[in-house]
Order: sequence, then C-alpha cells, then structure tokens
Amino acid sequence: MENRSLLIEDLANLPDGPHILRLTGPLILTTVSEFQSKMHSDRSHNLILDFTHVPYVDSIGIGTLVDVYVRHHRDGNGVSLVGANDRVRSVLKLARVDQFFRFFDSLADAQAKCD
Repeated sequence: MENRSLLIEDLANLPDGPHILRLTGPLILTTVSEFQSKMHSDRSHNLILDFTHVPYVDSIGIGTLVDVYVRHHRDGNGVSLVGANDRVRSVLKLARVDQFFRFFDSLADAQAKCD
C-alpha cells in the first residue's frame, strides 16, 4: 500500500534568507492540514518548498498551494517549488496555476535565485 502521510521538515536557513520546507509524501486531502498550519504561521520573505519527494498533489493540495501563493504575493513575497516531478507540474499546469510559482531543479539553484 502506498504511503499516504506527509512529512514536513523545516530546513535550516539564514535569518534574512528564504524559508525552506522539505515535503515528503503526497499533498492531498488527508495530509494537507499540517501543511496549512505551517503555512498559516509562515511570515518569510521568500518560501522554498522542496517537492523532490512529493509524488502527487490532489485538488485540495492545489488549493492549498494557491492559498500559500496568494498570501505571499499579497505581502510582496514569492513561492518557489524545487524538484517538482512531471506529474505534479502537469496537474498544476492543467489547473492553470503553474504560473504562480517559480520552479527549480535543485535547492541550490532556488537558494541562489531567492536570496
């Protein structure tokens, strides 16, 4: 049976640097509440979400990502997705929300562009 839990790791970051969260597992209805809670308290200038180990996102996950984008955009901040696989990117494109995010292949690339 497929793992349907979501692990969220808060990675070390510099005080004025981007906030980095590494997600492991699907971002779906049954896993989204902890992610929403973390995002609700996030006040970072730039947010980097490491999606390298996120196999898929459902409509609830997409909605949550859009909420994160809206909140950060309203504050003049950005949201970057690192390592999003083809399945995740396709779903975001199909939902026409892919343009809200900056995509990077590696965490190092995202950190270099988001500082």
